[in-house]
Amino acid sequence: MKTHKDLFVWKDAIDLVEEVYDITSYFPQNEVYGLVSQIRRSVVSVPSNIAEGAARGSKKDFKRFLYIALGSLSEVETQMIIAKRLGYTSKSLDSELIKIRKMILGLIRKL
Repeated sequence: MKTHKDLFVWKDAIDLVEEVYDITSYFPQNEVYGLVSQIRRSVVSVPSNIAEGAARGSKKDFKRFLYIALGSLSEVETQMIIAKRLGYTSKSLDSELIKIRKMILGLIRKL
């Protein structure tokens, strides 16, 4: 591996960030500092932790950051469920979330 930018999981996580930003841009204005902010921070955390872990010098550190990325991914999933239940979106990210989760777990196993 050259850098985190060579990882398909990082690229897919970046795509997820773009999608979440697009979806949340339609949320009510009163949620800008609430749910929108929280979802965006969580989704940005996924590729950020993958990148930080890849930049560390050890497999142990990389794994630790991949587990943090998994946690952030679960946060995004939960927050999108809340947004859907509140009627802010009808969009489901289930397939993207499952794909990225599987990729992270596969990378953890590989390490």
